[in-house]
Amino acid sequence: MKRERRIKIIATLGPASATVEMCEKLFAAGVDVFRINMSHTQRETLPERVAMLRSLETRFKRPVGILADLQGPKLRVGQFGGEGFVSLENGARFVLDSDPAPGDARRVHLPHPEILMALEPGHSLILDDGKIRLVVETASPEQAVTKVTVGGKLSSRKGVSLPDTTIPVSAMTDKDRSDAEAAAEAGVDWIALSFVQRPEDMADLRKIVRGRALALAKIEKPQAVIRLEEIIDASDAIMVARGDLGVEMPIEKVPGTQKRITRMARRKGKPVVIATQMLESMITAPVPTRAEVSDVATAVFEGADAVMLSAESAAGEYPIEAVTMMNRIAEEVESELVYRSILEAQRAEPEATGADAIAKAAHEIADALKLRAIAAWTSSGSTAFRIARERPNATVIALTPNRSTARQLTLVWGVHAVVTKDASDIDDMAARACKFAVREKFAELGDRIIVVAGVPFGTPGATNMVRIAFVQKEHVEQA
Repeated sequence: MKRERRIKIIATLGPASATVEMCEKLFAAGVDVFRINMSHTQRETLPERVAMLRSLETRFKRPVGILADLQGPKLRVGQFGGEGFVSLENGARFVLDSDPAPGDARRVHLPHPEILMALEPGHSLILDDGKIRLVVETASPEQAVTKVTVGGKLSSRKGVSLPDTTIPVSAMTDKDRSDAEAAAEAGVDWIALSFVQRPEDMADLRKIVRGRALALAKIEKPQAVIRLEEIIDASDAIMVARGDLGVEMPIEKVPGTQKRITRMARRKGKPVVIATQMLESMITAPVPTRAEVSDVATAVFEGADAVMLSAESAAGEYPIEAVTMMNRIAEEVESELVYRSILEAQRAEPEATGADAIAKAAHEIADALKLRAIAAWTSSGSTAFRIARERPNATVIALTPNRSTARQLTLVWGVHAVVTKDASDIDDMAARACKFAVREKFAELGDRIIVVAGVPFGTPGATNMVRIAFVQKEHVEQA
């Protein structure tokens, strides 16, 4: 099943899309990776959901990617007495403390001692998704006295965001650790960690996963933006989670931050996903707003690896229409003449490794000869990752003996993965690459393709050869 675009589409499963029939329709409409939100998924039902998605591979003869998204720490205020809410006036004093008694208009329990330990005078607290804002005046391990700068109605158990405070605990809760183990055991391809603050958070996830899935860091806190390069280095991929990021930092800063994250991830050769509110109006409407179309288009122009649908596909009234629209936008943007010039302008110099030198050479040869396909033999997927970093005009056909690698590559820009046995020698490598290029409809009789591989075969990370191969009659017949 050949996609006519390079960027990938992620769709979240939910009540509107959690049947095999709907997932088949979504995959046919353009979904490459399905996201399972562990905030709304029980560990006990996870294997069944993964098995349902794997069944799509039998029907479509294509690898299907699965991303498990961990909930992360949910920081909330305690309970209020009376009607369960209070009204906070601008300029008033409001105390958050360790007393579990029901709160009132003067104070409320904050059931997170780690927050009280970390708060300092001048730090901001944002409550209820930005509706209420407080500034700390004095702080101790028992209480924080704050001034209300933006007041309003505050109800029990509303969320707390801390844009200025680094909490000295892992981003992983006990639930996340259990969910990560369950997700890795169930065989998902990617595991996303929420509310990452530091590279050590990703190290914690990797210890649990132990190579059974790739680790994706969700950037949704200002503290993560400050340590962005370290977090990218510690991760296999990055997600710009604009929902919480837009709560914890001034919303006008989010677009620039999105571009900065996208470009740094591209330079590092790590896939980057743009997420949250991309086609939000399509939760209840069959068509998006013009601004939403432009938002998706911006992510495509920037060369992001994937764009993600959340509630649009999980709980919306038009999940198939949302995927179809995202697919149409991506195809249209990638056909624009200015698209290639933008990608080329953002290309970074290759790192001083043999794999990057080969990837750059393959890109330049394919561009010079106007070839449609680069066939990359890869065991771990690293060869395909490095070629995708170059954003070549040719499709990257990743030929791998590992089904798990093919599934992981469904998230990577411009990569079309095929599961096949490893090549036996150099001639077999070229001949079968030509055969698969024809079979997957990326080449025809008489075309040339680029073949990239590592010798000796089957050695991960040993990319050291690039070859031009001609599609001959026997390749077409074998296809």
